[in-house]
Amino acid sequence: MMKVMNVRWRRSRWLGAIAFVIAGAGVAAAVPAVRHAVLRAAGRALVVDEPAEPVDVIALPQWAGAGGAVDAADLVRRGISRRVMLLPERTGPAEQELLRRGVSFQTEAARLERLLRDLGVADVDVSAGPAAGTEDESRALLSWCDERRVRSILVISGPDHSRRVRRVLRRARGNSATKVLVRASRYSPFDPDRWWTTRDGVRTEIVELEKLLLDVARHPIG
Repeated sequence: MMKVMNVRWRRSRWLGAIAFVIAGAGVAAAVPAVRHAVLRAAGRALVVDEPAEPVDVIALPQWAGAGGAVDAADLVRRGISRRVMLLPERTGPAEQELLRRGVSFQTEAARLERLLRDLGVADVDVSAGPAAGTEDESRALLSWCDERRVRSILVISGPDHSRRVRRVLRRARGNSATKVLVRASRYSPFDPDRWWTTRDGVRTEIVELEKLLLDVARHPIG
């Protein structure tokens, strides 16, 4: 009974937050003085940025891009970890066809690995199993950690994706003993405090907020 009540409370809390954003948007249109505060709150709803502390491995998903690679290199330089695990995505139809034809090309994962090494990261691992989607990726990462008895990891994410990433990782963690931290990239094009000033920022905010709210609706406990 208590669990059901807890789920309902979490769902109502998020529904209340959604209602607040919608109502706030209306108020913002009518009262320019509060417009930026409401929009910043909507942007910050997507973001989790946990303090960096020494870990066994820094995990860099391919979709974190060059900005994530710079972040990883900075963290290595700070002594947070010496080791970076690169998590590649599955190749698309065009890449698969190029491979079938024997055409040589550099994958995005290979480009990021080279970038990490150029930035001074000597210890770079590349996950052998490319994943499709955040859920798949999180399960594969935690499984990799358990197999190698990795005690702690820091996952670098774009700020717009970071809260949902942490929710998915917490579910995937299950009984794993690995401690997981999520760090928002400092070099992401998405700025949660000014997202509404660019077309790409608006598109990212809408898409990622929809994904986050769907995740909350499907998994209220997180």
